[in-house]
Amino acid sequence: MKKSQNSAGNEYRSRMLGIDALVKLKNGRRVPAINLDNAATTPAFSDVAEEVRQKLMYYGSIGRGKGQKSEISTVVYTEGRSAVKKFVGADNKKYTVLYCNNTTDGMNKLASALITSPRDLVLSTRMEHHANDLPWRERCRTVYADVDGDGRLRIADMERLLQKYDRKIKYVTVAAASNVTGYVNDVRTVAGLAHRYGAKIIVDGAQIVAHRAFSMLGEKGRDEDIDFFVFSAHKMYSPYGGGAIVGLKQELDAHLPAFYGGGMVEAVTDGDVDYADAPDLYEAGSPNYPGVVGMLKAIQLLSEAGFDYIREHEQTLLRRAIDKLRNEVPSAILYGDCDNIEDRVGILTFNLKTVENEDLADRLAAYSAIAVRHAKFCAHTYVDRLLGEVVPSEADRLDAACVSHKGMVRISFGIYNTEEDVDALIAALQGILAQPDAFAAVEVTSRVAARRNKYPGDRG
Repeated sequence: MKKSQNSAGNEYRSRMLGIDALVKLKNGRRVPAINLDNAATTPAFSDVAEEVRQKLMYYGSIGRGKGQKSEISTVVYTEGRSAVKKFVGADNKKYTVLYCNNTTDGMNKLASALITSPRDLVLSTRMEHHANDLPWRERCRTVYADVDGDGRLRIADMERLLQKYDRKIKYVTVAAASNVTGYVNDVRTVAGLAHRYGAKIIVDGAQIVAHRAFSMLGEKGRDEDIDFFVFSAHKMYSPYGGGAIVGLKQELDAHLPAFYGGGMVEAVTDGDVDYADAPDLYEAGSPNYPGVVGMLKAIQLLSEAGFDYIREHEQTLLRRAIDKLRNEVPSAILYGDCDNIEDRVGILTFNLKTVENEDLADRLAAYSAIAVRHAKFCAHTYVDRLLGEVVPSEADRLDAACVSHKGMVRISFGIYNTEEDVDALIAALQGILAQPDAFAAVEVTSRVAARRNKYPGDRG
């Protein structure tokens, strides 16, 4: 018999670390939290934490020692690159893997190496997270493709800009999935366009790796291959500061990042330096071994869970949240296309007409132990467009958009969230709207009530 999405979510709850840890409410009660902020960071799989603990028992210097522990750690660290490449469908000879601390760190390392002149031209989009915008705009010239009225990327605008600049664009950089609306972009088509006009493509994979299967290889031939892919492990149930860049080895060997130190050289003399090739060239200093170990275990666990299940599970929760917000929370304003959600991962942004986004997020946490994200999610230009705060003629005016304090509330689902978590959110929102000036803790679901009964000493 096929498990329901809700029972499957409950099964994964039991595999998360700290899922029943108690947090303190405004009234002093201590209850288990409900995390609907997975797009920011996820809890750890308990198996990930255990894997890190076990591997640290045999931890030694990576690549620089002859002790047994050093050799064991070096093998785990080095051979892990093959596991990462397999996870994202990267050809073992064509690509290399550079470990980094997170997507922001990875994008900055890439930008510091690939951008060789402030006159270099990069094509980005108006839906990007700051991690895939600021590293480029601070180093070179950037141009931006816009989004449509629903917030989806206008790929035709990308092609227009590629044509306009006539092979002067060196790199096209785009998110695989938005951290605001959850839209999954057609990066294969973007790759084909980039290559047709002599550019290479860089994909921000932060919001895709825990939600959809991803491959570096194009479905219609090499013209659609992805050149560089960057992601964070803390968004895929391993919050140990791990991450990776998967990129063209030949291209990476030809550049030098602006990060220097031990481990990235073959030899140093009084007057010269002989630098190593990638990946060593990009990994100066002692590496984040626990981050790599945790990421590799998370990759294994997500692969075992299966991305078909994950996608179906998220779609179920997303549809439930949309339907309930529309039908049971009459003052809710939803953003993005909420009718055609097949191209969305489990992310939903909304507002209440009568409560500011920050106040709403505070109250959900303080009175119902529900964690959400608020404001502009490090994607200011995108959120401004979704809010109607900017029009093309005003897009470059600081006073028209960037200083606006308006924002949204975001909920984002993980593999362990359940329908009861959605119902808890709806009940909490209804309680806030029913008592706009005086809030009490909302008893949201039978599951939460049952869990609280496990801790009778913390009920008063």
